Amino acid sequence: MMKKTFTKICILAGILVYLPGFSMAWGLLGHRIVAEIANSYLNAKARVEIQKILGNESMAMASNWPDFIKSDPSYNYLSKWHYIDFDQSLSYQQMQDFLQQDTATDAYTKLNFLVKELKNKSLPADKKLMYLKLVIHIVGDLHQPLHTGRTEDKGGNTIKVSWFGQQTNLHAVWDEKLIEYQQLSYTEYTKAINYTTPAQRTEWQQQPISKWIYDSNQLAQKIYAGIKPEARLSYRYNFDYVADLNQQLLKGGVRLAGLLNTIFGS
Repeated sequence: MMKKTFTKICILAGILVYLPGFSMAWGLLGHRIVAEIANSYLNAKARVEIQKILGNESMAMASNWPDFIKSDPSYNYLSKWHYIDFDQSLSYQQMQDFLQQDTATDAYTKLNFLVKELKNKSLPADKKLMYLKLVIHIVGDLHQPLHTGRTEDKGGNTIKVSWFGQQTNLHAVWDEKLIEYQQLSYTEYTKAINYTTPAQRTEWQQQPISKWIYDSNQLAQKIYAGIKPEARLSYRYNFDYVADLNQQLLKGGVRLAGLLNTIFGS
């Protein structure tokens, strides 16, 4: 019995070690920061409706479910819902044109699907719960720039770098390592960066999802341009990119709140 338990623990540990290094956008902290910021901008009606769905679970805790569930093979179909990659750099008009014709299984098409479903008043409770958690998560995903990166390198997953001497890849640096380097809990991090003006919030929340993706992709292009193969990243990289990182987390939270207010609070 003890041997079986130990084996299960080893398997689970292996899963948790593997996932952050491959398409686990923002990691635990990043998704919780985005959700915590969003929570601060919910209107009263949306807050009540979301609490009815989540019960005692906070949005911050619910935000990580789509990554945790990757350990269950029956949810493998969700893997492509976390990102949208591009074969080339696009202007905003080209991005809009591309997305208007997009029928692939990716973060853009599935986020639109989830929003439409959640507006259905007769949606069963179990789907409502699952779809809400996916919306919270995918909005966060779309603000991790390398989840809108290049197809050829799988959003930076195949670009090998070192982070303070530790071998990793560019995607993992943006998923977790930059955020963890700040050495803050998700609540501390939220308090540190959650400063917006009403004008900023209005502008970000009125922008369509295509603009979110374009902004993230533009930042991804900047990240690609600033990296060399086998780059050794440390203090300077944090100095150069922490403001971009914080802006993306903040935009993600504000835009998520706007989307949830549209779904549940109008």
